[in-house]
Amino acid sequence: MHSMARMHFPLPSRPFLLLPHLFLLLAATVCGAKVPAIIVFGDSSVDAGNNNAISTFLKSNFRPYGRDFIGGQPTGRFSNGRVPTDFISEAFGLKPTVPAYLDPMYSIKDFATGVCFASAGTGYDNATSNVLNVIPMWKEMEYYKEYQQKLRSYLGDDKANFILSEALYVVSLGTNDFLENYYSSVPGGRRSQFTVRQYEDFLVELAAGQITELHRLGVRKVSLTGLPPMGCLPLERTTNFFGFNECVQEYNNVAVEFNGKLRKAVNRMNRQLPGLRMVLSDPYELFLEIIRKPSSFGFNVAQRACCATGLYEMSYMCNQQNLFTCTDASKYVFWDSFHPTEKTNQILAGYLTKEVLLPAFS
Repeated sequence: MHSMARMHFPLPSRPFLLLPHLFLLLAATVCGAKVPAIIVFGDSSVDAGNNNAISTFLKSNFRPYGRDFIGGQPTGRFSNGRVPTDFISEAFGLKPTVPAYLDPMYSIKDFATGVCFASAGTGYDNATSNVLNVIPMWKEMEYYKEYQQKLRSYLGDDKANFILSEALYVVSLGTNDFLENYYSSVPGGRRSQFTVRQYEDFLVELAAGQITELHRLGVRKVSLTGLPPMGCLPLERTTNFFGFNECVQEYNNVAVEFNGKLRKAVNRMNRQLPGLRMVLSDPYELFLEIIRKPSSFGFNVAQRACCATGLYEMSYMCNQQNLFTCTDASKYVFWDSFHPTEKTNQILAGYLTKEVLLPAFS
């Protein structure tokens, strides 16, 4: 699922009047690697296929997922093609895809310039990963420790330590904590324990703890991704019967509020943790603009997704047997009812790379 599977930056004065293809070119501005590797933690916004290797119903390693990926392969990415971290890797002059750590096709040789530990359906909160039996953040970090050891064995301590300290770490999650946990009907869920503001604060504390632990492990360059306008995901609009299938404003308000709290936490940790350089990559405003004015970015459809009816399907309900799937995903903002198309991922990643990541880490 999706947290977009989010340093504050000013939006340019007229960013949305640019031709859509200019956004698509941003992610391809390769001028030599500014960082030696891209290392990814998070949820389905960035999962490259780790859920293929675990026992969960939340998978996407079948067509039509991946139909526009290199070779038309369904890799376990929740998209018709690449996810944002693939484009970020390419923009930094590294490889065009970041492989999943649990994918048996790859080895430490492949992971030396980029690796993904993300798991679709996870969150900052361990209780969120339990909902769909996916990899919790603490386990993603255990895999990272294992990776550190493998990299040192493969490259030697000096070279490995250079890569580990100079790599860009992308952390992208949070949407599931709200939509699959707090606002869901999970018995004894977090909603019975917290007000939504208290839960936001609880998640920010968890995020700060996780970043602090990564810092202890030698991590120094971090992009923490904010939440998207999660009330505008097709699934949320479909179920907003009394709101005439418009975006759920409460969810969007929570995303904005949570992103503001994350920004304060980022500033605080940059002051407190020696050598840490962390930025907040906040996709909210641009993503909302894409949804509100899709034609400005070359899209035709924003309210429903490409796959199946586009109203509520994802994972196994979005499969090859469904006859309703659109023929051209590039006309759609969303691929399934929870996840953007490759084109949307490319626009968002290109913009955040140009405006936030390259200025901070080049």
